[in-house]
Amino acid sequence: MKARVFSGIQPTGSPHIGNYLGALKNWVKIQHDYECIWGIVDLHAITNYQKPEELRQQIVELAAVLIAIGLDPKHTSIVAQSMIPAHAELGWMLTCVTPLGWLERMTQYKSKAQAQEAVGSGILQYPVLMAADILLYQAAIVPVGDDQSQHLELARDIAQRFNSLYGETFTMPATKLPSVGARVMGLDEPDKKMSKSATGPNHAISLLDDPKVITRKIMRATTDSNPAVDFETMGAGVQNLLAIYQAFTECSDDEVRNQFIGLRYGDMKKKVAEAVVAALEPIQARYREITADPGYLDTVLRESAARVSVIADDTVRKTKKAMGLYTK
Repeated sequence: MKARVFSGIQPTGSPHIGNYLGALKNWVKIQHDYECIWGIVDLHAITNYQKPEELRQQIVELAAVLIAIGLDPKHTSIVAQSMIPAHAELGWMLTCVTPLGWLERMTQYKSKAQAQEAVGSGILQYPVLMAADILLYQAAIVPVGDDQSQHLELARDIAQRFNSLYGETFTMPATKLPSVGARVMGLDEPDKKMSKSATGPNHAISLLDDPKVITRKIMRATTDSNPAVDFETMGAGVQNLLAIYQAFTECSDDEVRNQFIGLRYGDMKKKVAEAVVAALEPIQARYREITADPGYLDTVLRESAARVSVIADDTVRKTKKAMGLYTK
């Protein structure tokens, strides 16, 4: 029996090469080795205000992107979180066993609380809903990056606390994760991880960016004061561009060194841009095919929801029974 995997991505913002190389590419790689459930976590998205029509469209577009990169809906489940009420229902039950102090010390909450004058309660409860996403499907493995490791540890803490209070109910998700891919930094700020929420026009490369836009963004990427690639003294911006090239081409370290050593930055950037455009071209072509038939995406989301709801509803029944709530 295959181990069950769950991970999710928010539909807000356009998926970029950092998402793809850091996580999504690995989802494609492991989809046949595990029982995989991939969540479009739209309930998380509404912790901040979203324009309803835009959000609805982004959910569908993200489903199309996930299929375009190679996820096969015949072998894996692509789930819109809000289509399954059990996420929110379990989230409330887990909220009731989670100490407030656990949530107030979460790094993400503290950073957002410091940056905003008013913070919605959804930001505080966000990690509990994330725990519910994982525990709802009794996921054994959760492939997330280092920046989400605190949330995974909280999910384990919540599961352990619930199990100790009410009896063994939840699978403890593994902290040993399938390998994650390259850590891609912002093109304009190579000291910060590439982010969907960043506002800089040259910060990220969307998976759906036009080839000319991709080339322009890379040609404007931050480098350093050297005139050419020097592997002994190169700055973070050059390292990031070469890491992107290597991740897309799968060249070895020696191959990258031989191709780029001493290359002037203009020529180096052209080679990186050509590699990114070539890698994204089939993804973009597949995306156009998928979105030409919107009925197909609706079918994928509904069939996936029906398939995983069996697992989700069973977990909710067990949780209610354990807590003494009324169940049929």
